[in-house]
Amino acid sequence: MKQTFLLAGLFAGLLCACADVRVPEYQRPEAPAKATWSRPAVFNVSAAEAISPQWWTQFRDPYLDTLVTKAIAGNFDLKIMAARIEVASAQIAEAGAGALPTVDIAAGSSLQKTAGQTFSKQFDLGTRVSWDIDVWGKVEKGVQAQTAEFRATEADWRAGYLQIVSDVAATYFQILQFDEQIEQQQRALAKNEQILGIYESMRSNGLIPDTQVLRQRAENNGLTKDLLELRRCRDVAQNALATLIGVPAGEFKVPSGRLQDRVQVPAVPAGLPLELLARRPDVVAAEFRVLEAHDLMGQARLAQLPSVSLTGQGGTGSFNLTDLFRSFTFGLLPSINIPALNPGIKAHVKTTEAQIKVAEEDYRRTVIAAYEEVENALINLDAHRQQREELRKQVDQLRLVSDQTEAQLAIGVVSQLDVFENERSLLTAQLELLASHQQVLSNTVTLYKALGGGWAPLEVANVRN
Repeated sequence: MKQTFLLAGLFAGLLCACADVRVPEYQRPEAPAKATWSRPAVFNVSAAEAISPQWWTQFRDPYLDTLVTKAIAGNFDLKIMAARIEVASAQIAEAGAGALPTVDIAAGSSLQKTAGQTFSKQFDLGTRVSWDIDVWGKVEKGVQAQTAEFRATEADWRAGYLQIVSDVAATYFQILQFDEQIEQQQRALAKNEQILGIYESMRSNGLIPDTQVLRQRAENNGLTKDLLELRRCRDVAQNALATLIGVPAGEFKVPSGRLQDRVQVPAVPAGLPLELLARRPDVVAAEFRVLEAHDLMGQARLAQLPSVSLTGQGGTGSFNLTDLFRSFTFGLLPSINIPALNPGIKAHVKTTEAQIKVAEEDYRRTVIAAYEEVENALINLDAHRQQREELRKQVDQLRLVSDQTEAQLAIGVVSQLDVFENERSLLTAQLELLASHQQVLSNTVTLYKALGGGWAPLEVANVRN
């Protein structure tokens, strides 16, 4: 018996010596690197100080805080991703079950009657215990791979969380922008109705032609159409926000408000550290999937080694049910399986090695896309802040013009029509300033999301038992 196992082991060793069964330590894939962000650093901050995990509270709007809380609790996309985490967690135990013994119990009976012979009965009871011993750690590698997938799924949830919170904030800002635009559009329409009245009066006195009045009426029609469009867009955005927080569209209403009065623009610190990028959930998830592919490759390589199985069986049989437990039979069947000549196993090794390359390239793509998103957010935020400042100056100057025109009207230097024209120009500039304010807010949200949203850093490595 011993000689048989020794010969089998020697034969297995000779066969497996030709196979590459090494499992190298995991190393983070090389990816494109940056020395610094394009935004100039006025002062430096640490990664922990740069972004608060509750970054949306820095907009100083309690209603936004309430919306985010509702979305985190009620959004169905987040609930689906949370359910996937539970599935991935359960699959860790499923992967580890391959290293545990299995027990099968069977019971049966045979009742037979043949013509001319006596009625025969036989009763059987047996059990079988099988154990594939994880000598080389193949099952453990599978457990590590599934654990990496579990951690990647958790990171997917964090990425979804960031996306949902960002969408809630951006949609809410848009609704408040629509509210303020509707208010100003109504004022613009009222001013243009007054201008139309003046034009009609001037036409009746023969001071202007009919075309002037018709042109003003057409402009008023366009303003009315734009007002209706703004109201439609607000309703659609409100429905989108309802879906984000998990409420049926049409059953959720956002109170009207003024964006520039209600929401403050937070001061995003300069000198943002590059380490923030490592906190992005999508980057973390991509690297965990590289680790998963690495572990699956290790499992495939270890599958080329011989496997040792122990099978124990026992049972009893009797022609009478009352004598069933009077005699027992036991057996132990150790065995060695040598899969080195199995072409399917070798082909699977090649497949897993190729899948590592896919995962690594996906990780690099995620990193390079993250750089672009951060850089674009920084560029957009800086540009829109500068534009907002210029628009604020323009509004201040037009407001002075409007005030001076009002004073000139009082002494009869200018006409009421001149006052209305100046006020219309002021309203147009105010709408542009409002749009710029909303862009700055949205750019800030995008930057917070692009930099990882304040999530703590995670080390991507296998857990050692």
